[in-house]
Amino acid sequence: MVVSMDDVLGQIEEKEGLLIGPWRQPVNRSIDLKGSIHDDEAAGRLGFRGGTVAGSIHSELFPPLLLKAFGQRWFERGNLSLYFLEATTDREEVRAVVAAPPAGAADAQVQVWGKRPNGNRIGEGTAAAGSPDAVSALLARDLNRFPPGELRILAPSAVGDRFPEVEVSVTQEAIEERLRLSTDPLPWYAGPSPWGGAIATTCNMVDVMWLALVAYLAEKEIGEAVPLYGAIELRNVNGPVFVARPYVAGGEVINLGQTAKTEYLWFDSYLNEKDGRRVAEMRMMYRFMKDSSPLYA
Repeated sequence: MVVSMDDVLGQIEEKEGLLIGPWRQPVNRSIDLKGSIHDDEAAGRLGFRGGTVAGSIHSELFPPLLLKAFGQRWFERGNLSLYFLEATTDREEVRAVVAAPPAGAADAQVQVWGKRPNGNRIGEGTAAAGSPDAVSALLARDLNRFPPGELRILAPSAVGDRFPEVEVSVTQEAIEERLRLSTDPLPWYAGPSPWGGAIATTCNMVDVMWLALVAYLAEKEIGEAVPLYGAIELRNVNGPVFVARPYVAGGEVINLGQTAKTEYLWFDSYLNEKDGRRVAEMRMMYRFMKDSSPLYA
C-alpha cells in the first residue's frame, strides 16, 4: 500500500536534533527459501534465532527520514552507509533514526542507525547529500582489520577481480513486490516522481547491483555456503534509479578476510546507463558462514 507523501513525512518524530521513524515490522521476504540464512531451520542451525531479515530490506526504513533531512536531492546525489550489528527475524519491531543536518547546509553528512525496542542497534553508519568533506562510514572503515589467512570458500577469489558486466533492470514485478511488502513505501516508487517515472527503492537498488556479484560467484564456482549481507553503502551518483529502465551492472573485489565464523569479501559495484553514464554505486560486505560449508566439515 502506498500512502501520500504528507502521511509519510507526518509519521516522523523530531526530537533533540534527531529525526525518528515510526516502529516498523519488516517482512522476511525470503523466509521460504530453504537452506538460506532467511530460512528458520537453516538459520537456527547456524546459531541465529530464526530466519533473518536482509539488511537491504532494513535500508528501506531510511529514505523517508533522508527525504525529510535533505529533500529530494538525496535521491539524486546522496548516500546511505550501514554496517549491520544484529540480525532480526520476520516482523520484529525496528525503527530508523537520522541525526538532523545543520540548518541550511547544502552538503552534509549525519549519523544514522536502526534500533530495536530494547535499545540494541541493528545497524549504524552515516548518510549524506551532495559532496560533504566527511568520508562515509564504510569508505572510512579499515577493511584490513582481519587478514585473509588461508581461505577455503573464497580461495578462488583475489582482490582486484572484476565482475562480468550484466544487463539489469528494476522490473515492474520487482517494484510491485516491494510495494506489497515494504514498511515504508514512498509514492514515488509507484510513480510519478519529480523526475518523471517511478523510482527504485533502496532494496531494489541493492538487488540489481548485487547481480554482478552473482555472475562473478558463478564464474568462480563459489557458492557451497550460506551467505548474508554484512554491510551496505548505496550512493546515488546521477540518480535516481528508475523502474523498467535498462542498466549495466559491474564491480570488483576490494578486500578478502575471515573471522571465527565467516569468510567474507568486500566489493564495489556500479549501475550505469547503457551509454556508460554512472547512475549509482554500492559497497557491500558479503559474508559466508563457515559452518554451512563442506569445506569446514
